[in-house]
Amino acid sequence: MGRDTERIEREIEEARTRLASTLDEIAVRADPQRIADDTKAVVMAKLNQPKVKYSLIGAGALVVGLVLVKLFR
Repeated sequence: MGRDTERIEREIEEARTRLASTLDEIAVRADPQRIADDTKAVVMAKLNQPKVKYSLIGAGALVVGLVLVKLFR
């Protein structure tokens, strides 16, 4: 009977340790600042691709051109 109690207590302690580790991992993954930083890095990497960058520059130039034409007509 004593051995069963010790085994159960050891299993409970191991489960607590695993749970604490899991909670720490969740806290790291759910950190809003880390999520924002990761998202910013992904967006910046996408915007720095030449195809995207030059397309946005072209679209911006087109909008500026259209605004200028509209103003001076």
